[in-house]
Amino acid sequence: MITGYSDHAANERTYLAWVRTGIAVIAFGFVIEKFNLFMLTVTGAALGQALPPAQLAHLSGQFGRYDGLVLVLGGAALVVLATARFVRTTRLLDDPQAHQAKTGRLELILCGWLVVVVASYSLYLAFA
Repeated sequence: MITGYSDHAANERTYLAWVRTGIAVIAFGFVIEKFNLFMLTVTGAALGQALPPAQLAHLSGQFGRYDGLVLVLGGAALVVLATARFVRTTRLLDDPQAHQAKTGRLELILCGWLVVVVASYSLYLAFA
């Protein structure tokens, strides 16, 4: 029998939920990036001419060039941080000494970052 099995199982479930969220953010970043390229191609085809890269970059706007990349990198960072937290929590669970609970500042920062990114992209889509 594994000592503290339910604690280890809960830690693993939490880790897998964070990894799943990170993968979803990465996938959303790829979708945004590909959709942006698709819209630029459709715009160029609708005008009946091949647009030069400078004009395509102007159509995509300042935010349109980096939004997908930011989400991909943010999702990757989320997976890395989830892995570090999982390893730290596993070590703390295996340690026989009692430890005090830490506040979830990192999680609040990540959630706040995600809210800011989603809100800014929503505003970009609403007013572009």
